[in-house]
Amino acid sequence: MAKENYAVEGMTCATCALTVEKALGKLEGVHQATVNLANETVSLDYDDKALTYADLEATVNKAGYQLHRDMKTETFDVVGMTCATCALTVEKVVGRLAGVEEASVNLATEKLTVRYDAQNLYPSQVVEAVSKAGYQALPQIENVVSESVEDRQEKQTKELWHRFIWSAVFTLPLLYLAMGPMLPWGGLPLPDFLDPAHESVRYAIAQLALTLPVIYLGRSFYVRGFKNFLGGHPNMDSLIAIGTSAALLQGIIMTGFLYMDKVAVHHGGHPELYFESGAVILTLITLGKYMEVVSKGRTSQAIKQLMGLAPKTARVIRNDEEIQIPLEQVIVGDLLVVKPGEKIPVDGKVVDGRSTVDESMLTGESLPVLKEVGSPVVGASINKNGSFQFMATKVGKDTTLSQIIQLVQEAQGSKAPIAKLADQVSAVFVPIVMGLALLSGLFWFFLGQESWIFSLSILISVLVIACPCALGLATPTAIMVGTGKGAEYGVLIKSGDALEEAQKIQTIVFDKTGTITEGKPVVTDILVTGNVTEDELLRLAAAAEQGSEHPLGEAIVASAKDKQLDLPKLSDFTAVSGFGISANIEGQTLYLGNSKWMLEQGIVLGAFEQEAQALAAQGKTPMYLGKHQQLLGIIAVADTIKESSREAISLLHKMGIETIMLTGDNDLTAQAIAKQVGIDRVLSEVLPEDKAREVKKLQEASYHVAMVGDGINDAPALAQAHIGMAIGNGTDVAIESADIVLMRNKLTDVATAIQLSRATIRNIQQNLFWAFAYNVIGIPVAMGILHVFGGPLLNPMLAGAAMSLSSVSVLLNALRLKAFRPEVSK
Repeated sequence: MAKENYAVEGMTCATCALTVEKALGKLEGVHQATVNLANETVSLDYDDKALTYADLEATVNKAGYQLHRDMKTETFDVVGMTCATCALTVEKVVGRLAGVEEASVNLATEKLTVRYDAQNLYPSQVVEAVSKAGYQALPQIENVVSESVEDRQEKQTKELWHRFIWSAVFTLPLLYLAMGPMLPWGGLPLPDFLDPAHESVRYAIAQLALTLPVIYLGRSFYVRGFKNFLGGHPNMDSLIAIGTSAALLQGIIMTGFLYMDKVAVHHGGHPELYFESGAVILTLITLGKYMEVVSKGRTSQAIKQLMGLAPKTARVIRNDEEIQIPLEQVIVGDLLVVKPGEKIPVDGKVVDGRSTVDESMLTGESLPVLKEVGSPVVGASINKNGSFQFMATKVGKDTTLSQIIQLVQEAQGSKAPIAKLADQVSAVFVPIVMGLALLSGLFWFFLGQESWIFSLSILISVLVIACPCALGLATPTAIMVGTGKGAEYGVLIKSGDALEEAQKIQTIVFDKTGTITEGKPVVTDILVTGNVTEDELLRLAAAAEQGSEHPLGEAIVASAKDKQLDLPKLSDFTAVSGFGISANIEGQTLYLGNSKWMLEQGIVLGAFEQEAQALAAQGKTPMYLGKHQQLLGIIAVADTIKESSREAISLLHKMGIETIMLTGDNDLTAQAIAKQVGIDRVLSEVLPEDKAREVKKLQEASYHVAMVGDGINDAPALAQAHIGMAIGNGTDVAIESADIVLMRNKLTDVATAIQLSRATIRNIQQNLFWAFAYNVIGIPVAMGILHVFGGPLLNPMLAGAAMSLSSVSVLLNALRLKAFRPEVSK
C-alpha cells in the first residue's frame, strides 16, 4: 500500500474536485481519494503493486484534468564516504525513500543528487536517511558551492597530513624495531633491554606501545568500518579495520603467550609479531587518502576558477548615494556603477555612459565589445576604459556565470552509462573480498598445513590490498576534469550521458541561419518588374516585414531604414511557417515569400523564376513580392558565412564525421552555402515542424546523430537527436533543449566537444581497466597464488601500500585530461 499526494491542474470548482475523486475512486486498487481544491492536490491511498503512476495520470487526464508530481532536484554534500561501496550505500538508502525518483552519488565530488516528489518527501528525510546509514548529508543552497565546502576540504587535507606525520613518527621506530634486526646483512643494532631473543616480552610490549598511538590516530577507519560492517553494508574502511585489527589481535595474543612462556615461535630468533604490519598499513593508507584528497581538489579547479571570476563586492546607487555592498546583497533593479578596469558584478542593461567590455571569459572573443545605452552586460566581464551605469536584470543564481557554474556542477555530479559496470561490481565487491580472505586463510591453514600466523598473514593481505575506491573514482574523476576542461573552452556539457554519447556521433546535422551563417543577413539585390521602383519595392516589403522577427525580414527592414524610406502602417499581418507572409498595407494585401507561396496566391513568376534561381545559386535567398495575382519583384538577401564554419566542417571530416545542412531555404541557395563550407549533404526546403522528423529518419537509418542549432524552431530537433548542441547566443528554448551548449558561438567548438568526449571516455576506459586489473591481479597474489608455485608471499605492508597507490594512480590519470588541447584544422 502507498499513501501519496499529487498536484492536479485544471480544477476550478467543487464539481471538478468531485469529478477527480470519483474517477480515481473507481480504479481497482484505490482505497481512498481525497481532493483538496484549495491546494489543488489529491491524497491517494492505493495499492502501488496493482496501480502505477501512469494509470493514475491516464485516469485524471481522461476526466479532463492533469495529474503531476511536484518534482524537485536537490543536491547534498555527503561527509564520511571513503569508497564506491559508501556511495552505493547512500544511493540505496535514499533511493528507497517514498517519493524519490532518482538518487545519484558522485564519489569524486562527494555529492548526492536527489530527484523527488516534493508532495511526498522533505529534504530533512533525506538527511535523516543518510545519517542512519552512517554518513552526513548537508543540503546545498541554490546549487552554488559554498565557502564551507572548500573550508571542509582544506580542513580534511590538513587533518590527513597531520595524521600521517604523527603516524609516521610512531611507525618508523616501530618498523626499525620489527624489521631492523632481520635485515640480511646482520641487522640493525638494538639496545640490550629490547633484545628480541632474550627480552622478547619487553620487545613485544615496546612494539605494542608504538602501535597503539597509530591505531588511535586512525580510529576513524575503525569507527566507520565496524559501524558499516555491523549495519550490513561493509565498505573499504571495514576491510582496513578488520585487517589491521587482526594484525593487532595476533600481536597481543603472541605477546601474552611470550609472557606466559607458552610459545617459542620465532623467525630467525625473533617473535613473529604483526604490530608493524597494522601500523604501516594505517600510515600508508592515510598517506594515500591525503594524496587522494589533494588530487580531488585539483579535479574541481574548473569550478573554483569560474567562481573566482565574480567580484566580491558591487558599487550601487541607493538614495542618490554611491555605496559599496557585498555581491549577494545586489537585487534586481539596482543601479550599479562600473569604473575602468573593474569587473561587472551581475547581468544587466546599460542606462548611462559608454565603454568597451572584455567578454572573453564568456565568448572567447578577444576584442572588447562596445557597450552603450541599451546594451546588455554580463557579470564577471571586465570594463576596459570608460565608466557607465547599468541596471541589474539578473542576480545570484540567475546570472549567466551562475548558470554556467550550475551546468558544470550538474554535469560533474552526474554519472555516465559507462560507470554502471563499476557500480555493479562495487555493490558486491567488499562481501566477496571478505569471503575470499576467509577462504584463503582457511585453505592455507587446513589444506596447506601452514601455521595460523601464516594463514592470518594471507587473510590480512587480501583484506588490505582490495580497493573499491579505484573503481568508484574511475568515472567521476574523469568526468569532473573533462567537463571542467570543456567549460574552459566554452563547451558546457550538461551531463555524463551527453559526455559519453558525444564520442559516438557519426553524423552532424547543422541548421543554416545563425549556425553556419552569422544570422545577420543583408539585402544584396532588388529586381523589379517595371510596375514599381526599387525603393518602392523595398518600402512595401519592409512595411510588410515590420511585424516579423525572421532574420530575413529584419534585413529588409534594416535596409529600408538605412535608405530612410518612410514605411506605411501595417495591419492584418499573417506569417505562414515555411512559406512567407501576407500583410495589409495602404488598403492592399501584399504577399512576400518563396515561389510556393506565390503560386498558392495565383501569382505567375515567369522569367523571374530563372532570375531567382541564379541568385540562389550564389547562396542568396530570393523573396518574391506580389499583390492581386501580380508579381512586383524580387528582393535577394544573403547571410554571411561564419568565419569558423569552413574550419569546423574540415575538422569534422578529418574526424570521420558526415555533415548535413538542414534548412527551410530553397535548394539552390542551400547547395551554394553547403558548397562554400564543404558540407556533405543538404536537406533543403524543410518546414520548421519537420526538422525533428528529418533527424528521426537519420536515426532510424542507424545513424548516431547530433543536431546543431540556435533557434526556437531547432528545439524539437535538438531534443530528438542523440546529442543536441545549441549555439550559446541562441534562444533560451534551444539552449534548454540541448545536451551541450557552445558558449563561444564558434562552430569549431562542435569538433572540440566531440574530441573532448573521446578523450574523456578513453581516460575512463583506462581508469576502469587499471582499477579492474589491479584487483584481478592483486587479490590472487595476496591469496598466495604465487606461493603455490614456489613464488613469494605478499607482505601485508606492501598490500597496504599497493591499495593506497591504486586510487592515487586513477586520480593522476584523470588529471592528465588537464593537458587536453583541441585539434585544429591543417
